[in-house]
Amino acid sequence: MRKIQTQGVHHITLTGADRQTSIDFWEGVLGMPFVFEQPNLDRAEESHLYFDPGDGRLITIFTNEERTPDASPRSQDAGHVHHIAFNLSNAVFRQTVERLDERGIEHSGVKDRGFMDSIYFRDPLGLLIELASYRFEPPVGHTHADVLLEAHLIRTDRGDYNIDPLHLADAIERLVERSQRSLSDDRGPGDPYRHARTDAPETTE
Repeated sequence: MRKIQTQGVHHITLTGADRQTSIDFWEGVLGMPFVFEQPNLDRAEESHLYFDPGDGRLITIFTNEERTPDASPRSQDAGHVHHIAFNLSNAVFRQTVERLDERGIEHSGVKDRGFMDSIYFRDPLGLLIELASYRFEPPVGHTHADVLLEAHLIRTDRGDYNIDPLHLADAIERLVERSQRSLSDDRGPGDPYRHARTDAPETTE
């Protein structure tokens, strides 16, 4: 048996209600450009809308003018989608509570996830949406997943309950040491102030 190796999310498709509700939410609330539309090639009475979530991948929505929005929470039972999360820059994340409040959209407030901060709310069709902002930037040449995997190994080795900023900082240091060369024989912590502290003249008032 052999694997079928994936290389990222191609797109996520959701069942929407009417066309304008989808445009107003995905572009009008979340700022995703509406980039493409054609009929649903498997169901002629539906349209297929494509939105760019910000990384060139796609969120697509099947719409039908006969369907009306229902904001009741969607099922989160086994086999159902629990939520979809989108990445925000820290600058945007700091404005999110205010901008949801000014629209009257109910939300969770900021949730501390240790390695990121999150805000949850529901779309007009009851789907749970998470807006998330990482607390770290990966070193050049690495991904957020690289840092999280390394932080997980550090956390479990230390017997800690969940990832926190200390694990992230140590993970980033490890990744840099492994991936970037140095002329130094010893790359451990150094103390460049030891002589300055010893030789510092006394000060007088």
